[in-house]
Amino acid sequence: MSTSIQSPEPEQARALGIKLALGESLASTLRTVIVALFVLTFVLQPFLIPSESMERTLLVGDFLLFNKQVYAPAGWLGRHLLPYHEVSRGDIVVFHHPNPPLLVKRVVGVPGDRLRIDNGRVTVNGQQLAEPYAAFEPAPPNPFRDNFPADVYTDPQVDPDWWRQMQSLTRDGELVVPKNEYFVLGDNRNHSKDSRFWGFVPREDIVARPLVIYFSLDRPSTTDVQVAHDDRLGHDRELAERLKGFARWKRIFRVVH
Repeated sequence: MSTSIQSPEPEQARALGIKLALGESLASTLRTVIVALFVLTFVLQPFLIPSESMERTLLVGDFLLFNKQVYAPAGWLGRHLLPYHEVSRGDIVVFHHPNPPLLVKRVVGVPGDRLRIDNGRVTVNGQQLAEPYAAFEPAPPNPFRDNFPADVYTDPQVDPDWWRQMQSLTRDGELVVPKNEYFVLGDNRNHSKDSRFWGFVPREDIVARPLVIYFSLDRPSTTDVQVAHDDRLGHDRELAERLKGFARWKRIFRVVH
């Protein structure tokens, strides 16, 4: 006598299909969450620019993703998954700092460099740097800021310990950058508190490099020359105008360099 295998009832088949679909959807969601957590924990992290010190490269209101592995020790991730780079002159870096706890500046001096600043222009190892990113917005004269290293302690914002260290590392009017230390400046040279005022950044304090601007709120800069609005009549409160003034849409997904 032969036996036959009966197929599931239509209702049972539909229920089974729904369960399988839900299981696959849940598994897909979990995979996405795990990947996102991995990326945010080990690779990328969001960062908001709060000040004008890196204008015009980075503006107040820019939201960044920065790469936390690019300067990390070249372990398994660095060898097999993610590129690892030494810190180089011209890099924009994120680093630990006492106040605030994280800062972003540009490296202009690496270990062994002989550095000086004349009228705001940086010279390294006898050659003036080409710095198309540097901005010199109006500011009161400051001999210490604009001509570095200075012979006279003229600015109360300069850290006294740094002043003494700077004197010991100055040779023939040039600052010699020590081993495992980096000299950093803000791109907005007249409105940045940086290595001129508080000293070097140790290599171990450099933790990331800005990667991309993923959003940018339209926020005013206190260092800009303010332009008065005109008196024309119109529909400035229309939705399109509001959206236009809400964000800097052209900066979204701009790669930082």
